[in-house]
Amino acid sequence: MAELLSLEEAVARLVHDGDTVALEGFTHLIPVAAGQEIIRQRRRDLTLVRMTPDIVYDQLIGAGCARKLIFSWGGNPGVGSLHRFRDAVQHDWPVPLEIEEHSHAGMANRYVAGASGLPFAVLRGYTGTDLPAQTATIKPITCPFTGEKLTAVPALNPDVTVIHAQRADRSGNVQMWGITGVQKEAVLAAKRSIVTVEEIVEELAPRPGAVVLPAWVVTAVAEVPGGAKPSYAAGYYERDNAAYQAWDEIGRDRGEFTKWLNELTGVTA
Repeated sequence: MAELLSLEEAVARLVHDGDTVALEGFTHLIPVAAGQEIIRQRRRDLTLVRMTPDIVYDQLIGAGCARKLIFSWGGNPGVGSLHRFRDAVQHDWPVPLEIEEHSHAGMANRYVAGASGLPFAVLRGYTGTDLPAQTATIKPITCPFTGEKLTAVPALNPDVTVIHAQRADRSGNVQMWGITGVQKEAVLAAKRSIVTVEEIVEELAPRPGAVVLPAWVVTAVAEVPGGAKPSYAAGYYERDNAAYQAWDEIGRDRGEFTKWLNELTGVTA
């Protein structure tokens, strides 16, 4: 059953050095505050998982938290590259970064397999691409019924999944709406989970199209108003486009990034 914790305590208890950690959220409800708390607590040697790594993953990689990234697309949406990500891959700064690249469909199906208790997922989507030649976790498989040549990818079962949502009640039931991506599947696939929310309420009022994660599938809930900024939270605040543009200048320069990191972590230069 979910515990109501502070974000600091949730990360301290549930995110450990060497863990495989998924911070999911697609265009909105991105758990930025939680990612920055992982940086503050100086977690190391993490395998980071995300369908669409954006600036919070650039920050985690630049802070030296990651040793590996499993992903399907990476960039600063609407702006350009993730420069800390590029620096780690191309120049091993601040530490070398191993990458494992999949398609969106491959990543989504891996989460579904993990959530379903299956060892792998099967799909057609890699046919005709060069990803199987670049990624060891993409393997050909033959359908035993039709003989069709397909592709298998292993299930994803993160040690910890972190998501952001709009609301939770005091029992730890979580409610989210809008573009929900693979948050539900990523939580169900994980051994442990942290959900940050805009607010904790007495009762979850029904909303059309909302997803409810029951308390028994969530490990910890932390009330963090604005926890998705600069991404947006439907019904609460809009995307801060200027922040994404500003990150390009910070992220592309090691000195500017180090200054930003020191301010985040409270290190005096």
